[in-house]
Amino acid sequence: MSGTACQKKFAGPGQSAGLNREVGASCRFVLPEFGGNDHRYFGLPLLFSSFAHACPPSRPTLTSRHDRNQGSPMSHSLPCPQASTAPPQGLCSLAVATVGGCARIPGDKSISHRALMLGALAVGETEIEGLLEGDDVRHTAAAMSALGAHVSPGVDGGLWRVRGVGIGGLVEPSQVLDMGNSGTAARLLIGVVASHPITSFFTGDASLNRRPMARVTAPLERMGASFVGRAGGRLPLAVIGTHHPVPIEYRLPVASAQVKSAILLAGLNAPGITTVIETHPTRDHSELMLRHFGATVTTESLANGALAVSVTGQPELVGRRVRVPSDPSSAAFPAVAALLHPGSELTLTAVGMNPRRTGLYQTLQEMGADLRFENPRTEAGEPVADLVIRGSALRGVDVPPERAPSMIDEYPILAIAAACAQGTTRMFGLAELRVKESDRLAMVADGLTACGVSVETGPESLFVHGTGRPPRGGAAIATAMDHRIAMSFLVLGTVSAEPVAIDDGRFIETSFPGFAALMNSLGAKIEVIGC
Repeated sequence: MSGTACQKKFAGPGQSAGLNREVGASCRFVLPEFGGNDHRYFGLPLLFSSFAHACPPSRPTLTSRHDRNQGSPMSHSLPCPQASTAPPQGLCSLAVATVGGCARIPGDKSISHRALMLGALAVGETEIEGLLEGDDVRHTAAAMSALGAHVSPGVDGGLWRVRGVGIGGLVEPSQVLDMGNSGTAARLLIGVVASHPITSFFTGDASLNRRPMARVTAPLERMGASFVGRAGGRLPLAVIGTHHPVPIEYRLPVASAQVKSAILLAGLNAPGITTVIETHPTRDHSELMLRHFGATVTTESLANGALAVSVTGQPELVGRRVRVPSDPSSAAFPAVAALLHPGSELTLTAVGMNPRRTGLYQTLQEMGADLRFENPRTEAGEPVADLVIRGSALRGVDVPPERAPSMIDEYPILAIAAACAQGTTRMFGLAELRVKESDRLAMVADGLTACGVSVETGPESLFVHGTGRPPRGGAAIATAMDHRIAMSFLVLGTVSAEPVAIDDGRFIETSFPGFAALMNSLGAKIEVIGC
């Protein structure tokens, strides 16, 4: 089907194509100044009403503490983000013969967030190479600047520099900390500020404000922090940091790298040792980077495969150089696209190969994927390799629940691969997908069904019945502001019999800037059908 036919199939009346529409309008809001401790709860409902719908920055302006002190602490002007003011930007993906070549995927989002946060908590300057410059990470950079660090953005993808304030040195922000679409950034930074004697206010976009934060705030309350927010601890949320943080030992009720990291980061400003016990190993980017910056972090193996991760509080972190590897979660999309096209060969360079992030690639190999890891090396404590993918015939497999923590973000794209495999792929342990940017389990199942794939779902499971050939496709997928749902179904469109469209591709920029352009450079055909 041609691009014109794609427009006719999916574009509604009056829609026009335009990939990067500029938004000239801006909005300004004025926040009450807050400081000291005698008003910690006074006027919070009024303040919440003033920022619950405040416009978050899509490209935040980053300033030093010196710069901020020259202006009025009473107001903060931000440009309205494209995601909040521009109409939805539909994208359509058409079938192609092959997907191949060589590419460098943008930097790892998880590591980028942590590099900015720990750089802000360190003494001296941190240089960050390869930082992901998507919207999510820019929101984190703006937040660290508001908390007192001096953040200098890179130019044309160059080095970012962060001059930190040291453990315990964060200042009370004179503005709301807007975390955009990032649950990782929100949860980790809530942990950071919880053990500082400051009051902070967090908000996000509509998607983030629906996501529960109570599983983070509950252990942080045990450390001395207080919170005022909506039901379930949802944003907007006031974080009243403690003057006397208490180290704790906390057993995670559900495996979560975000909750673990929030507690460990809070423990940095607490005297003594803070310990998190996890029943299944989760991403250890926080532990690796804490060690890289000079913190003492230990990991002890317990019975039944559990781990006790401990951090010694009140260290002096020292600014370091960080080279951010390519994001293995983002690499999954072009990798699966190449696998689904016979005759394709694709090389993705410098991809992070942390063993707690590679569950998808292990699963794809079990399905028969021709995947190789070449030129292995270590950068900033993280294992890195070049990933070489060749088109392969895949077969259905069972994916055990204990693998979920190492691939929790990759189940949507795995489901796409499973839809093209021969036989049934059964995925277990997916409860976490219910509380991501969307209910990803339901979104994946509904989207595949609309594309002609037979699926079954349970509270924590997804079964995809593949036929050994690409499905029909031909559906328009509602993404619910979820970037991974959007990218997954665009990959399906590269191989399905009929094109696949998504209702809004703007949120892809949160984690994978330039996704459509990069995919098209590898042979895909992704087109704008409306904005």
